[in-house]
Amino acid sequence: MSELALEELSAVAAIYCEKGECEVLQVSEAEGISFRIQTHVRGPLETDVFLKLLFSLPIGYPSTLPNISVHSEQLTRTQCMAVKEKLLEEAKRHSSQPMVHELILWIQQNLKHVVEQGKTSAGSAKSTLSTKTATDDGLLSTVLLHLDHMRAKGKYVKTVEKWCADLRLTGRLMFMGKMIFILLQGGQSSIKEYMILQKTSKIDVDSSGKKCKEKMISVLSETKAQAEDRRFQAFEVKEYSTLDELQNEFEAAGLAELFTEFVLPQLK
Repeated sequence: MSELALEELSAVAAIYCEKGECEVLQVSEAEGISFRIQTHVRGPLETDVFLKLLFSLPIGYPSTLPNISVHSEQLTRTQCMAVKEKLLEEAKRHSSQPMVHELILWIQQNLKHVVEQGKTSAGSAKSTLSTKTATDDGLLSTVLLHLDHMRAKGKYVKTVEKWCADLRLTGRLMFMGKMIFILLQGGQSSIKEYMILQKTSKIDVDSSGKKCKEKMISVLSETKAQAEDRRFQAFEVKEYSTLDELQNEFEAAGLAELFTEFVLPQLK
């Protein structure tokens, strides 16, 4: 990881130093730096929009552009995607230079214009998205996760559904008795963002009812896929009463080997 990336993280953390404004998610020699910035931005109708911007700086940053994820309760999914696309376009203008703070300032100044522009192009954007795979990097993956338990089930499920919708991931959240599996399909960068959220967010509660991070999750399998492979069309939450029902779900998706090799051993 470059000294420039570490210096920029330090500078951004110093600028966004109020509680909750900057959250460092990962600092890794092998995978780079990830952090989340939360900020209020003036949006349409002069209202405040609460933006959550997730920046993932790869090892080659700033020569390699950052991955960016945008979340907001006040914006639609299409609007968040429009903001992300504009930020990535702006990032290209700062190639080989530290750019995160510049990108944050840019969206603070231009959010209103981006959102209003997004409304006029929503129809064409929707059409374009429907013809693309659920990825923006062209690299597809299938990941199978195993959860040990889920205490706050309702909140947990809604959070997983929102993350998958925001990241355009398809698959299944599967319950059978006490067994819980999450099967995700989508772009490698989107799945990586999902895993960061899964491991760093307070998504569940502990035995005393206090919010806590997920510490009992394991990755059973992660495989690359081809665009022409059979895929789930949406992300759904399902409960199965028998092993045959669960097996049929995997077989229908062309994942019979995944079931045999990784799911069955968990059920013994």
